Amino acid sequence: MALGTGWRALRRRILTPSVSAVSLDVRGFHQKSPATRQLLETVGKTFLAGYGYAAEARSTAEAADNLEAIPTRFRGFAYEGAAMAFTIRDRMPFGSGRLIADFLAGPGGPHRYMAYVGIGWAMARLPRFRWPDSGVADALLRWLVLDGYGFHQAYFHTKRYVHGQYQESAFPWPKPDPAGYANNAIDQGIGRAMWFVGGTDVEMVASMIDRFPEERRSDLYSGAGLAATYAGGADEDELRTLSHRAGPYRALVAQGSAFAAEARVRAGLLVPHTEQATRVLCGLSAEEAARITQEVRPVHAVDGELPAYEMWRRRIAGEFVSLGGVSQ
Repeated sequence: MALGTGWRALRRRILTPSVSAVSLDVRGFHQKSPATRQLLETVGKTFLAGYGYAAEARSTAEAADNLEAIPTRFRGFAYEGAAMAFTIRDRMPFGSGRLIADFLAGPGGPHRYMAYVGIGWAMARLPRFRWPDSGVADALLRWLVLDGYGFHQAYFHTKRYVHGQYQESAFPWPKPDPAGYANNAIDQGIGRAMWFVGGTDVEMVASMIDRFPEERRSDLYSGAGLAATYAGGADEDELRTLSHRAGPYRALVAQGSAFAAEARVRAGLLVPHTEQATRVLCGLSAEEAARITQEVRPVHAVDGELPAYEMWRRRIAGEFVSLGGVSQ
């Protein structure tokens, strides 16, 4: 084995978490059925596979060759994992500092939403002095980084973040954050993770969310709607129950669902369960729901009293209400 190849393989082994870390038994997550257990564990294993490809690759293009071989349903999770690994490699001593930027400008571009989430995973594992500068992130989508951070914390520190309802205080990223929006974005990721913690059992997920303070539930339900649409695991009746249980937050469930549809449509990864979810949660096809996210997207991400990202989310939710796809 060539020295370079041996070093890259060693780097992959050192950097990549164990597959056992995504076992539902190890995590202590609810198991609704053997099928949903297999689904959620496959998501986790695929994420780690993508991470491993990026940890070992000589370039972002080399990693992409392997990522593109992942089945359509799970490929986005592999790109998410790859973005985490490239970020960690960038922030390590002697890292190039260019891998994640090259990834986003190249093969990761169509998967930008998932890649930003993957950067948030990396931040959860890096010491704060190694965090990427928030100023280099897309001004609109940088909040997805904190969505990824929140998912990681709820997934790996479930007792504290989900059952203990822990909330960060004075979160230091991004700077500036005059509206104090960081915890809202983190909660959106916690809500996504709760779809996994609850094993896609809608009643359990909704009950966990409803135990949180009321002011946090809209973001949590939005995250759950996104996960239900992107990852899947619920049939039509269960999706209707999710919308019903969300009550006054069902428009935010639709917004999260539309975000998931946009992420899959943009990346060319549209699958039947996403189509089913948007028809139930948004009252539209996946492509129609995705198009709405783009029609109301800010041309310039200028933050005011609220971040442009939050105003975008609210406009999307409002569109579904005005179209009659969901009720307030």
